[in-house]
Amino acid sequence: MLKRKIAAALESWKHAHDRRVLLLRGARQVGKTSSVREFALSSFRSFVEINFLETPEVKAFFREGNLSPRSLIDKLSIYCNASISPGETLLFFDEIQECPEALTALRFFYEQLPELHVVAAGSLLEFALRDLPSYGVGRIESLFMYPLSFEEFAQALAGDGFGRALREASLETPLDAVFHRKALDLMKLYCMIGGLPKVVQRYCDTRDLRECLPLLEELVLGYEDDFAKYGTRISSDKLRATLRSVAQQAGSKFVYSRINPGAKLSGYDQAIDLLSQAGLIYKITRSSANAIPLGAEVDPKSFKSIPFDLGIYNRLLGLPLSDLLLDDAVSFSNRAAFAEIVCGLELIVNAPHHIKCGLFYWHREAPSSSAEVDYVVQRGTVIIPLEVKAGTKGQMQSLYRFLAEKGAGYAIRTSLENFSTISTQVSKKSVRVDVVPIYAIGSYLTSDRDFE
Repeated sequence: MLKRKIAAALESWKHAHDRRVLLLRGARQVGKTSSVREFALSSFRSFVEINFLETPEVKAFFREGNLSPRSLIDKLSIYCNASISPGETLLFFDEIQECPEALTALRFFYEQLPELHVVAAGSLLEFALRDLPSYGVGRIESLFMYPLSFEEFAQALAGDGFGRALREASLETPLDAVFHRKALDLMKLYCMIGGLPKVVQRYCDTRDLRECLPLLEELVLGYEDDFAKYGTRISSDKLRATLRSVAQQAGSKFVYSRINPGAKLSGYDQAIDLLSQAGLIYKITRSSANAIPLGAEVDPKSFKSIPFDLGIYNRLLGLPLSDLLLDDAVSFSNRAAFAEIVCGLELIVNAPHHIKCGLFYWHREAPSSSAEVDYVVQRGTVIIPLEVKAGTKGQMQSLYRFLAEKGAGYAIRTSLENFSTISTQVSKKSVRVDVVPIYAIGSYLTSDRDFE
């Protein structure tokens, strides 16, 4: 069983003083169901699971009767032949997007039976919630879940000790050279198969990359089949074309005309929004980064976009494993977009689970002096420019331009290098650039370090 960081968030929710009903949100196949089952097994005396996709007849309990929690519990207990006891049972509604009435009913569990632990999960939830006039704001708590982070991936393959070493690595205590090289080798593997639990588990069981490819192809087809569930919002063909174009344009500003050259552009902006809401892509929005919050000064028309998983990215592009295997270390040297995607994904998956993390970049357009910083992140009241390098070398003119314009004195460079610090002068001001290996960027930015 893969160990997931979400387990700690679930345990914290269980013991919260003012516990609300929990809604676990994320794209299909990121491990929501298995995480809840593991949580139930370790923390509750009993577990009752209702899957609205596998047992659609249960929807009648929510559509034809009243939504009183005690009435629903009586019916579900008989249907499942299991006792549902507040304080001892975890009641789990899976694929809840298939029954909007059940989403509506969640608020009543909080209001009328708060002592019962209730978790719901589903995919495409944003669409179901958007169609509800009210689903229980203030009564329902959301946790967001994603594919495995690199730390979770490395722990699955190299053991708890190595995972802990990655988590604790820092400027003061970097990984030894041998472990640094091992981390880069694991990163190369991560870039090939990604972090979807089903694929990672298959590799853990077989240690055969060839076993992973059919699974990834199957998952891509499954996601594309889901497009039909968007109904009349937009055509499935446009969604497929947009998803593949996101993979092709990763690492650069997204241009709608490149999706289907020569075709009309209408509808593709909706496709981007739908894919983003479904959790299949993440937008990186341009921000002027003059003040916090970063989202207050954005140009919504200027954005980059990355797929939500590296394995899916490879399959969307049809990248052959043989090419990836032949690259030294990780394959960033020949495929610079990988580095930017990895960094963005690590920022997303290492954010607190109760926050839907946004990504931002900075771009300055000026004659003969344009500049771009791959990511800008906010930590407390500090805005940090973050430059991504594909190898172990590279100039940082854009990063220094940002520091000069903003009068800032701190930045981060993430690359294949081990931890170090660069101290220099920018516009006669002393600045510090922390060099952070890309395998540690997520944990580094979520540490208790003072970024002033």
